Amino acid sequence: MSLETLKDLRRGALAGACELRLVGCGLTEFPPEILGLADTLEVLDLSGNTLSRLPDVFGRLRRLRILFCSGNRFEQLPPVLGDCAALSQVGFRGTGLREVPAEALPPRLRWLTLTDNRIAALPAVLGQRPTLSKLMLSGNALRALPESLAEAPGLELLRIAANRFEAPPPWLAEHPTLAWLGLAGNPFDRIDAPACRIVPWRDLELGPLLGQGASGLVHAALWRDGPGAAPRAVALKLFKGAMTSDGLPTHEMAACITAGGHPQLVAALGRIGEHPEAAEGLLMPLIPEGWRILAGPPSLESCTRDVYDPTLRLRAPAALRIARRISGAVAHLHGRRVLHGDLYAHNILWDGSSGDAVLSDFGAASLLRPATDEGLKRIESRAFGLLVGELLELSRDEAEGLGMLQEIQQACVQPQPAKRPSMEDVARLLA
Repeated sequence: MSLETLKDLRRGALAGACELRLVGCGLTEFPPEILGLADTLEVLDLSGNTLSRLPDVFGRLRRLRILFCSGNRFEQLPPVLGDCAALSQVGFRGTGLREVPAEALPPRLRWLTLTDNRIAALPAVLGQRPTLSKLMLSGNALRALPESLAEAPGLELLRIAANRFEAPPPWLAEHPTLAWLGLAGNPFDRIDAPACRIVPWRDLELGPLLGQGASGLVHAALWRDGPGAAPRAVALKLFKGAMTSDGLPTHEMAACITAGGHPQLVAALGRIGEHPEAAEGLLMPLIPEGWRILAGPPSLESCTRDVYDPTLRLRAPAALRIARRISGAVAHLHGRRVLHGDLYAHNILWDGSSGDAVLSDFGAASLLRPATDEGLKRIESRAFGLLVGELLELSRDEAEGLGMLQEIQQACVQPQPAKRPSMEDVARLLA
């Protein structure tokens, strides 16, 4: 399809286009015909080619809001991006980037993805982009972040997993808006996961695919736990082994195992062994049939906010039950020194009616050090507060009986992290 789109572009058949996707077309040079769409083009995806530069006149794309160039061969983030007045989302994942010039940061930058590159330093002006909200930097060579990020007024999601930090940046625990943090796999992250049961591959019967994410595939499976044992229905997550925007699958497995069992967590039952292709995988409880995710993940437009079914409404008891279940799960994680890092409705599975719910997906989780990382838990308190705000909006027709939830929500999102309640306190209040 992308090759056909390229042909259409070159023969002038895409006049007036707002979106253009030329993914994996074998491009070695930027097609100059794209500049002919300067008056209308808003989304441009050039991923999966072999481009190494953009033209000096790239700023003529004055309406361009979203640019993806992942999987190309850029060693430098193109300085011409700073000339794009409307550009707010930039994705250069896995391109071999080493250098990020200050002039490459567009003035309206909101979402920057530079995962899986070779970046050792970032420009001091990064935190001076007033709309910066989402910053994805996992899998680089960073030892520090610009101090200006401590003052970034809207930064909410930060991924710095699998870098070279000797300690978390000291301002993280004091940042007023940060809510979702991933920092596993740095030198300071030396906490080993506890021992976990190894389940031989021969004891499993692989079933249909249930879903997939950035880090792996989830199948239904039958587990025969010993000779003559009746098969047990479970979920099996097989990891792809590649760097994701959240971090590495090995870190996800360590956090999932460390989390241990809890009724409101999709945690590990065991780790697979003797896979014929040496794949890594975890056995997890199978979610009851008919359960579904509470929301879809953030869109290009919503950036850091989940996307709910516009017809979804919650009764007050259901909203309270979801909040109670999830606060208990997060309090358990914090007690086990695990920061979930991705406390979102799109990682919550629920029964669709009464509010029974479980928290899943440890892809962005980190293992905390008890002496120094206590303040990071209050970041997750803010994420819970934002989630509760969404639950309150979904149950806005039934405000009666939700007064306590409203008070908890306000306390959790207040800008001074040290004054937010711990998740253990929240769970006790809701219980």
